[in-house]
Amino acid sequence: MQEQTVTEFPQSPRARLGVVIINYRTPELTMDCLASLAGELEAVDGRVAVVDNCSGDGSADKIEAWINASSITGRASLVRSKTNSGFSGGNNLGMAALEADFYLLLNSDTLLRDGALGALLMAASRNPEAGAVAPRLEDEDGTAQQSCFRFISPMSEFLGSASSRPLSWLLGRFEVALPVSDTPIECDWASFACILLRRAAVDAAGLMDEGFFMYFEDADYCRSFAKAGYTTLYDPAARVVHLRGGSSPVKAAIARGGRPPAYYYASRTRYFRKLYGPAGPVAANLMWLVGRGIARARPLLGKPLRQACDHQARDIWTNWLDPMGDNKAPPSMPEATKAATV
Repeated sequence: MQEQTVTEFPQSPRARLGVVIINYRTPELTMDCLASLAGELEAVDGRVAVVDNCSGDGSADKIEAWINASSITGRASLVRSKTNSGFSGGNNLGMAALEADFYLLLNSDTLLRDGALGALLMAASRNPEAGAVAPRLEDEDGTAQQSCFRFISPMSEFLGSASSRPLSWLLGRFEVALPVSDTPIECDWASFACILLRRAAVDAAGLMDEGFFMYFEDADYCRSFAKAGYTTLYDPAARVVHLRGGSSPVKAAIARGGRPPAYYYASRTRYFRKLYGPAGPVAANLMWLVGRGIARARPLLGKPLRQACDHQARDIWTNWLDPMGDNKAPPSMPEATKAATV
């Protein structure tokens, strides 16, 4: 965990709920997110740590001023990281700043519907075996988003790149995304756009792996909970708006066939190494290539070829010789600014 931080969080006894929100150059989204949960904090004995991941654009000062002028002053504070420590590192900093029975990790591009905090805590109380509890994520108009998943595997890489309905039907048990459920279900992992974590499960599993700068850390952490004897539960009684892509443009780039940053592929390689052993990254890549070969035959059948991401066939090999090595994180803001001015 990054040690060079400045925190002004007030000393207080252990709370029922500790909320962690990471900000990286999204002050308006972060303040809207804070406003959406402010009315419920007192009822659930909640406190908030906003972690500014070295935005370098004045975000931290704006958010701190908003907190000091709002109704949640005294229940929220700012943690200033001196480096951009990514999703895992930022959340580790936030959890370290809070003493709580439960942690809620919350993207800055989320808005909580009324009663969401209470519903999540109620679900956790009813299911003591659940280490993580996920809400129903939805668009602003209430349309549900897929947010529960099976573990990503070499076979799911094959299905994703092949883009074949017959293959998906035959091998449906390897599809990653689960259908949206209107009732509580257990899943392998759930989106960490909003996730409630039991403190006992965090203590048992340890902190999040900071070898993931961003992406795949949510699946990896749910796997750590499973190894510690805890489950991941989805309960749609809690509803949270997710303004997808507001806090990160990477998924939007993938959707349009752009080129994700190197840290995305470094995280992917690390995930396959941790979950499937030394041969995991190679197996995943070979299965992706086989699937892509099938996809390229689609035009012969009069069907459109699904676009892959730019340079994907090459980029999937990122770190394959050293899967647990460099996470390809971008330089922190001070170094980036200095380099740009030299």
